[in-house]
Amino acid sequence: MTSTAPEIDGFFATTYAEARQKFLASAEAAGLDVQSHPHPLVGRDGEALAMDVARAGPADAASLLIVSSACHGIEGYCGSGVQNALLADTAFQRQAAEAGVAVLYIHALNPWGFSWNRRTTHENVDLNRNWHDFSKPLPDNPGYDELAHWIVPDTWPPSAEAQAALTAYAARHGERALQAAISGGQYTQPQGIFYGGRNPTWSQQTLRHVLQEQATRCTRLGWIDLHTGLGPSGHGERIFACRNDAAALARARAWWGDSVTSIYDGSSSSAPLVGLMWSAADTECAQAEYTGIALEYGTVPLGEMLEALRGAQWLENRPELGDTPLRREIEQRMRAAFYTETPEWKQRIVEQGVEAARQAVQGLSPGK
Repeated sequence: MTSTAPEIDGFFATTYAEARQKFLASAEAAGLDVQSHPHPLVGRDGEALAMDVARAGPADAASLLIVSSACHGIEGYCGSGVQNALLADTAFQRQAAEAGVAVLYIHALNPWGFSWNRRTTHENVDLNRNWHDFSKPLPDNPGYDELAHWIVPDTWPPSAEAQAALTAYAARHGERALQAAISGGQYTQPQGIFYGGRNPTWSQQTLRHVLQEQATRCTRLGWIDLHTGLGPSGHGERIFACRNDAAALARARAWWGDSVTSIYDGSSSSAPLVGLMWSAADTECAQAEYTGIALEYGTVPLGEMLEALRGAQWLENRPELGDTPLRREIEQRMRAAFYTETPEWKQRIVEQGVEAARQAVQGLSPGK
């Protein structure tokens, strides 16, 4: 990637509407048609919302790479920028075409959260905890149930008592156990954080439709899902995003390097999670050999990120609260927790995103 810093900054946006406009323009400049799936609600500024899909390569390509953004709404500022960079990268486009690898760009999996600067969908659901057969019992998370009242407290900022309850849990069970209890996914507290829902969300149903339409003819499927919020600032952790399968992990590390981490062996900065989105690759694209990662870019320290989420949920639970200094402070903190708006950060994000996409194309190439 030889783009200069000003050019890279141009791939990024300051609002969802701007990000969508840039993605549509980037796809058009690359000669790609866009299929838009309109969301039933409007955005923060009254704008139309949609999950937009652009495909480079034939519909019947044997190898397909998916690059997706905004699973967690507000994280789309980063993911959209990487997608625009890839669409503008003629060397990457040529590499994929020559290798016979089609590339599917899915922009704004969760457009409502992107527009409203929320991590959740309009149903207040974490899309990456929403992938279940809801006719069956849902996973238990007794740790979250025990701490729910303190995770999203009655007052903000949190009281000393609320913070003490979380500290005491970590002292008894360990910091990683506290992280798992908070972020692993929960299905009992609809006004809490990391809530996985009781039904499929609009984003879940729409993405299933996209996969059924676009990814059922390939025999090899790669997926890079772009995220922010965990790890050192600017570092893109490559987190294994498949079922706990040794062969799939070996493929992921062959493609993206031995630094690929896993929630299954504790090497990832992420806690073990349930209801993960990548499981759709197994259910909707069972004909394909699937290999995927979540490319997780660091922003702020873990505690600060969780504090931002707790505050944002406290605010969400109080729609009657007007435009106050506290609201603005919480919203600004939320944005900073998932989007670092500096040229240096954006440069690193694009470099690592383009590298990962090129490695995926190489891995998906025939004979690999």
